[in-house]
Amino acid sequence: MAAITATKWDISSLFVTFLGLYRYPLLTFGPFEPNLNDPGKFPSVYQMATKDSSLALGMVSLMVHFRWNWVGLVISEEKDVQFLSEIVREMERNSVCVAFMEMIPVNHMLDMNDNDVYSSQIGTNSAKIIIIYGDTDSSLGVFFRRWEHVLPWRIWVTTSQWEVTTSMQHFILDSFHGTLIFSQHHGEISTFKDFVKTVTPSKYPEDIFLARLWEKYFNCALSDASCKVENCSSRGSLEWLPWHHFDTAMSISSYHVYNAVYILAHTLHKMLVQQVDMQAIKNGRRKYPPWKLNSIIKNVQFTNPSGDSVTLNPSEKLDVEYDILNFWNFPQGLGYKVKVGTFSPSSPPGQQLSLLEDRIEWNTGDGETPISVCSESCGPGFRKSLQEGKAICCFDCSPCPNNEISNDTDIDQCVKCPDDQYANTERTHCLQKSETFLAYENPLGMTLAGVALCLCMLTILILGVFVKHQNTPVVKANNSTLSYTLLFSLTFCFLCSLLFIGQPNTATCILQQITFGIVFTVAVSTVLAKTITVVLAFKITTPGRWMRGLLKSGALKFIIPICSVTQIIFCGIWLGTSPPFVDTDAHSEHGQIILLCNKGSVTAFYCVLGYLGALSIGSFTVAFLARNLPDTFNEAKYLTFSMLVFCSVWVTFLPVYHSTNGKIMVAVEVFSILASSAGLLGCIFFPKCYIILMRPDKNSIKAMRDRVQWK
Repeated sequence: MAAITATKWDISSLFVTFLGLYRYPLLTFGPFEPNLNDPGKFPSVYQMATKDSSLALGMVSLMVHFRWNWVGLVISEEKDVQFLSEIVREMERNSVCVAFMEMIPVNHMLDMNDNDVYSSQIGTNSAKIIIIYGDTDSSLGVFFRRWEHVLPWRIWVTTSQWEVTTSMQHFILDSFHGTLIFSQHHGEISTFKDFVKTVTPSKYPEDIFLARLWEKYFNCALSDASCKVENCSSRGSLEWLPWHHFDTAMSISSYHVYNAVYILAHTLHKMLVQQVDMQAIKNGRRKYPPWKLNSIIKNVQFTNPSGDSVTLNPSEKLDVEYDILNFWNFPQGLGYKVKVGTFSPSSPPGQQLSLLEDRIEWNTGDGETPISVCSESCGPGFRKSLQEGKAICCFDCSPCPNNEISNDTDIDQCVKCPDDQYANTERTHCLQKSETFLAYENPLGMTLAGVALCLCMLTILILGVFVKHQNTPVVKANNSTLSYTLLFSLTFCFLCSLLFIGQPNTATCILQQITFGIVFTVAVSTVLAKTITVVLAFKITTPGRWMRGLLKSGALKFIIPICSVTQIIFCGIWLGTSPPFVDTDAHSEHGQIILLCNKGSVTAFYCVLGYLGALSIGSFTVAFLARNLPDTFNEAKYLTFSMLVFCSVWVTFLPVYHSTNGKIMVAVEVFSILASSAGLLGCIFFPKCYIILMRPDKNSIKAMRDRVQWK
């Protein structure tokens, strides 16, 4: 009526060719065979096994769980190409790389040289995890048996059909120990173990397989003529045999055989109940055409004793669940198969794989969970840098750039810390930045403030000397009014530098630039007035009435207010358009946010600075032209040198100012203010103070006349 056979293609094809002519139902057990899965070509062939549609997903989920990203593939060529495409696609999707791929022809002519080539390529690769998939009766199975002792410390991941490969072997140091097997889940047939306990050759005298087992393991004689056991006690049981000799548990193939028999039984029962095609009756038996079974067998559905639903209708078959088995190795080579987990593709993502890791026995020598990666994981504080020309799993670990962190392993890109935070030394966390500024407590701020106050006191002291000796020729000859004005302005120049030190606020930010611009304009315009006075007094030997009147009237003193008012106008426009304000600099110093004053309008700032520079250049030019005048006290030369120092300081200031940032930038500006002011003070007033205090003999009208007559 029907046939039940294995799924090996070269065997099943013989039955298919013959029985297919008469449309005999052919039920196959064992692994799913893609070549038979064509209803058009094989309408009466039925496979008990379900297609391993989720096997690739299950295996890759196992790789992801253990963080294995460097995995080898050993596949039978030709018929397993579909599985290969599925497993590679899942590996790429989950960032698991193929360390190597060996495609072994199904009917390869066996050669020891080929075996050495394959084993060498697998053994020299750093991958510790190898997926092996294919027919155990093919060339791959033969090669694998030769690899068992030459490829130690490898973990094989495969399917249940590979159990047979080692089921009859001792498990002493073989490479299959520790293997993880994906076996299609099936319920337990409770009566099967009872049957195995009681089965003997005497109860089933025609079973040659049982006779061979009793001959081999229970010392029974086997008749050559009848292939039956003789001179043997009825004692003996299959459950006494070790697992590697006989497994009393029902394998997946046996489970399919069991269901196939019952499918046929249900089909015949259904035909009998419906009284289909009850024609000739011969010897008390009904005879049915085998092809009649095909219309019924496709729709048969029942629940077997284990509680599983059995059907041959593809639309009724549910997703296959897998039991994950692990081979243990006991002393004296007693292997034992243990269930360590399950994979259910119908479960929600993240819950499909369930493992009991403490039950897994690894074949790694030290018993630790194996590591199979192309490159060691990059810890926190590092990022992956791919190696050119290699798989994405092969990378170098590079430290995160400045102010970037990574707080997990194998990060592709580091994360930049917010502007108000900074990365710690290990670059694993962002820490809050502290606010800072050029404070008086800071050594640099304290030094600059001390220098400013000392110079301010020195200026006041010089002013006192000039006031005390105001009737002496030196003071009178240098225009005491302009000298007093210059000393007052220099005092405020030194004091205005203090506005740049300390915590900035809106008021100090505005006063910094405005005060700086105005007091320096007064100082430079005073120097300009002194220079013009010297030129008019000594350059013109025979001045006309209007020139003499100009000198006597003091009209040159209006240079100072005119220049100052012009600068005040520039400052007013600055304040009206875009005034300075408090700003922060979060990038100049590591771990700190610097509070400083933003100039507001950069254009206005450079207009104020440019106007001041123009006055300085004008004063320097006039003083330079008058440097050789026959001045008794060399006032023109002093003014020339003072403006040279002043201009040099501010010309140097601009590039240095733009090349610095943070507190150093503020310190550079303060230093420039102090240096330029000190240059004016020292070059103009120190020589005069020297004569007044140290050489009073030269500070008299008689000495001046004698000096003029000598010249």
